[in-house]
Amino acid sequence: MTAASALGPFDWLFALLLAMGAGFAFLRYHATMDVYDEGVLAAASPALVVLGWRWKPARSLLLGIAALSLAGIALYRGDLARAESAFFLKYLLASQSAILWMSTLFVVATVFYWIGMLARSPAGGAIGSKLTWAAVLAGFVGLMMRWHESYLIGSDVAHIPISNLYEVFVLFCLITSLFYLYYEGHYRTRALGAFVLPVICAAVAFMVWYSLTRGAHEIQPLVPALQSWWMKIHVPANFIGYASFSLSAMVSVAYLLKRHGVFVDRLPSFELLDDVMHKSIAVGFAFFTIATILGALWAAEAWGGYWSWDPKETWALIVWLNYAAWLHLRRMRGPGGAAAAWWALIGLLVTTFAFLGVNMFLSGLHSYGEL
Repeated sequence: MTAASALGPFDWLFALLLAMGAGFAFLRYHATMDVYDEGVLAAASPALVVLGWRWKPARSLLLGIAALSLAGIALYRGDLARAESAFFLKYLLASQSAILWMSTLFVVATVFYWIGMLARSPAGGAIGSKLTWAAVLAGFVGLMMRWHESYLIGSDVAHIPISNLYEVFVLFCLITSLFYLYYEGHYRTRALGAFVLPVICAAVAFMVWYSLTRGAHEIQPLVPALQSWWMKIHVPANFIGYASFSLSAMVSVAYLLKRHGVFVDRLPSFELLDDVMHKSIAVGFAFFTIATILGALWAAEAWGGYWSWDPKETWALIVWLNYAAWLHLRRMRGPGGAAAAWWALIGLLVTTFAFLGVNMFLSGLHSYGEL
């Protein structure tokens, strides 16, 4: 039986709906798209179809994002001021409302995951999982609406919402959650939610602080250095890497706790924990490599050279070498036990400094990313 013949009518209906959505997006927004935007749309559509075919829960998520985003666009009626007057926009669908819902749901989901693990309550873990899915839905709707709102402000402001720390922290929360939810379903265990969700809550806390102290939630025009189509593919690839590395580090915490006799009967086997760590780092390394190559190509176009030993570039290389060594030793020696878990956890500190520490303490060509 071929793969195509194994697909059912709902699979093809899903593909048709996505194709119609891509067609609508092209017809509605092609005037503001360049050839690279059109290429991304053309490539993303079949990729999302395949994702929905291979991972069934993603279908409901994608269709929910599309439905709520279109509803929000319709409610705006081309007037940004309606975010303060239209009930569903003000309290649910406007970007800030949706992202606030996302943040709240992640925190509550974390509480339920811990209740589920500590009380050995399947219901607690199940509620935590559903709340995490709801948070991901709200977050993606928030990003889609923020994108639309930037166009309502003006064509000189309009941009994909991955241009500042506030926006990329939202993206980080969503990608980390999606990877976790995939592993949760694949391995049929919710015990790791209590460990993975806290790193997402930490990102939410930073995002809230950054909004309150710097007004980062306000949509601003892109700085000249970011006015490039490279940003649209370099940044997401980078954050798939960051998300995967973070997930592996939090799983390593669970591994080390079990190794020291904590939650022994509540956590999955060492083999499962090691497998999740390994796969997370492998996926993160692949995307981080792609992001680094894309960044070099972007640098050649923007600054005239592929590599300049800028602090951000140097620390990206350190992160890359760290995980390359981890994967090399894992391949040569097999499961690394506690040493590999500690290495994955320390790797998160290295990655965090490369992402935030460089912005805070160092300067260079990437100075537009300072805190």
